[in-house]
Amino acid sequence: MKFVKPFNSSIYLFLIVITGMLSGCNYDARLFKKAKQNFELGEYEWTIREVKPLAQRYYRAKETNYFVAESYRLSNRIQYATPYYLIAKEKGYDDKNINLHLAYAAKANGKYADARKYLKEFIDSKPSRELVVKAEIELENLPAVEEYSKKPSPVKIQGLVGNTNQAEFGPIKIGDELILTSSKKPLIYKNNGLPFLGLYKARLKSPGEIEKLELFSANLLDANANEGTPAFSKDGNTMVFARGNSGKSKDPSPDVDLYISTKRDGNWSTPERLAISDSIGWDGSPAFSRDGKTLYFASNRRGGKGGLDLYRAPMDNSGRFGRPINLGSTINTRGNELFPYVSEDGKLYFSSDGHPSLGGLDMFVASRSGDDIQIEHLGIPINSVGDDFGLFLSDVSQGYFSSNRVGGKGDDDIYYFESTGAEDRWWSNEIMISESGEPAKVALYHLRTQIVNARNKPIANVKVGVKRNGEIQPVQFSDAEGYIDMMDLNPADQISFNASKEKYLTKRSEFLMDGREIPKQLLKKELTDTTFDHTITLNQAEVGEELGALFDVNPIYYDLDKSNIRPDAAAELDKIVQVLKDNPDISIELGSHTDARASASYNLKLSQRRAESAVKYIIEHGIEASRIKAKGYGETQLINGCSDGVDCSEEAHQENRRTEFKITDLND
Repeated sequence: MKFVKPFNSSIYLFLIVITGMLSGCNYDARLFKKAKQNFELGEYEWTIREVKPLAQRYYRAKETNYFVAESYRLSNRIQYATPYYLIAKEKGYDDKNINLHLAYAAKANGKYADARKYLKEFIDSKPSRELVVKAEIELENLPAVEEYSKKPSPVKIQGLVGNTNQAEFGPIKIGDELILTSSKKPLIYKNNGLPFLGLYKARLKSPGEIEKLELFSANLLDANANEGTPAFSKDGNTMVFARGNSGKSKDPSPDVDLYISTKRDGNWSTPERLAISDSIGWDGSPAFSRDGKTLYFASNRRGGKGGLDLYRAPMDNSGRFGRPINLGSTINTRGNELFPYVSEDGKLYFSSDGHPSLGGLDMFVASRSGDDIQIEHLGIPINSVGDDFGLFLSDVSQGYFSSNRVGGKGDDDIYYFESTGAEDRWWSNEIMISESGEPAKVALYHLRTQIVNARNKPIANVKVGVKRNGEIQPVQFSDAEGYIDMMDLNPADQISFNASKEKYLTKRSEFLMDGREIPKQLLKKELTDTTFDHTITLNQAEVGEELGALFDVNPIYYDLDKSNIRPDAAAELDKIVQVLKDNPDISIELGSHTDARASASYNLKLSQRRAESAVKYIIEHGIEASRIKAKGYGETQLINGCSDGVDCSEEAHQENRRTEFKITDLND
C-alpha cells in the first residue's frame, strides 16, 4: 500500500487565498491597462466605470484617482473630480497642474474660497507663463464672481416639463414647436456614456411643457455622430447645424464641423459641410443674425484669443459665406465663448467661462454704443455654478435656456423663464452706455495698397477690382508708383482685391481688419491715426513655374493608400480652380506622389490615381480637361529622407503623399 500524505486543511485554505489574491491582482492589472487605453482614446465614461472601482480599492491609488479626475474634467464634469484629485495629489501624482484643476472644480461647486486657495498654490508653484496668466485672470475675476452670485436677474425659471434623464439643450421656438438637441440616438458616445446627440422637435402644450420628442428630419440623421444646435435663416428654409464627435479619432473634440441643409417641398436636403469650417478644429453652436445675412459660430481654430472664440461670417445673396472674422478681445477671452444668439434689437447673447462666471459657462449680453461694447452678466437664477448656455428669446417677456445645474432631470436640461415685470430686465431695448466723464479715445484706420512685380518694382495701370465686405466697389487703376486710392477702414472690414494686367498673371488678394484693431486700453491719445500697407505682387507666367510660388496655394495631401480628395485638399483645389478661371491662357500639370511604403510599381499606379482624382475634381468645377494634365511620380521624388527601410513618423510620411501644381503651357 502506497503511503498517502495526510490532508492539511490550513495549507489548502492558504493556497486558495493566495491564488485568489494573485488572480485578483492580475484582473486589476488587466482592468487598469484597458482603462488607460480607453482614456487615451477619449472614452472617458468607460474609463470612469473601469477605474473608479480600482480607485476605491486603492489599487495604484495615485494613478487610478488621477485618471478618474481627469476623465471627469475632460468630459465636462469637473464638479465631480475634487475628491479624486485630492487623493492623487496626496499620493504624489506628478502633475503640476493639479492645483489649477482643483481650483476649477471648487469654482464649479461654488466654493470660491477653496478656488482662491488652490489658485494661489498653483501660481506659487511657478508653472509656465501662459498658465500663470490664466490663473491670475481667474484670481482677479473671483471678487466679481462673488458679486454676481448676489445679483438677482428679474426672471422666474422652471425646468421644462418634458425633459428626460438624457441631455436636452439648445432650444429654438418655431411656431408652436420647440426644436432642440437631445441624446436619444441608439448608439452610445463613449466620451460621456450618453447616447449620441441628434436634432429633435416637440409640440408645445404650453410655454413650459412639451409633448413627446420626435426626430426632426430623417435626412439629417447620422447615427454614429453627434448633431445639434441648429440655426435657421429668416425665412426658415436654410439651416446650419454642427455635426461631429464621431468617436473615431483619438481626440474626440476636433472633428466637429458646420453643415448646411435647405428645405425643398417640405423636406430637408442632405447636409453638406460648410467650407468655412476648419478641417482640424471644432466649429459649432451656429446662430444667424436677425436679417439672416451673418452667421455667428464658435471655433477653436488657430489665431483665436483662447479656447473657443466667437466668429462671424457674412452671407451673400447666393448663400455663400465669406471668410470668418473673430469678434475681438472685448468679447473673446483666453477661456471659451460659445452659443451666440442675436436678439431682435441686435444684442449678442453668449456663454463664457473666460469672463467672470459663477462656475462653468455663464450667460452674458454684449451691447454696442458707437464703437463701445459693454458686456453684462445675466445674474441669478438664470446663471448658476453649473454650465448655463443656449439662450433663446420667444418675445420681450419669455424665453428658454439650457443648464446642467443641480436639481435637473438629466445631463443637460432646458429651462423656461419669464419676466417678473421688472423694468431693468437685460433683454429690454435700452442699451447701457457707460459715462466715465473722460474724453473718448478714437483710432482711425486707413489702407494703402501697392501693386509691384517680382523684383518689388511698382506696376502702373493695373486694373484692380475691389470688394468691401462682399459689396463691389468702383474699379481702380494703379498710378505710376503702383498705388490705388487709399481707403478708410472700419474695425470689422474685409477687403478683397482682383488685380490684372496684360502679360501678368491675374491675382486675388485679401486684407482683413480682424485682429488689427488697437485695444482701447492701449490708446494714449484722443486721436490715433494708423495706416496699414498692403502689397500685391504680380508675376509673369513661365513654363515650369510652381503655382505655390506665385499664388497662395499649398500642395494637397492624401491619407495612406488613398486617392480620394479630403476636405482640406478640396479647399486648395478650389483655389486652383479660381486661378485657372482668372488666367485662361495657362495650362498646368498636377504632379502626384506617394510615400516609400509598398512597391515602386504599386506606388506609381497609386500616384497616378491621385493625380487623376484631383484633375477630375477641377474639371467638375468648370475647367476644360485640355488645360490639365495628371502625372504620377510614385515614390521617385520624396521631399525628405523617408525612403525604403527608414523609420519615419506618420507625419513625415504624410509630407510625401502630395500633389503639386506647375505651369506647363502658355496659350497666348
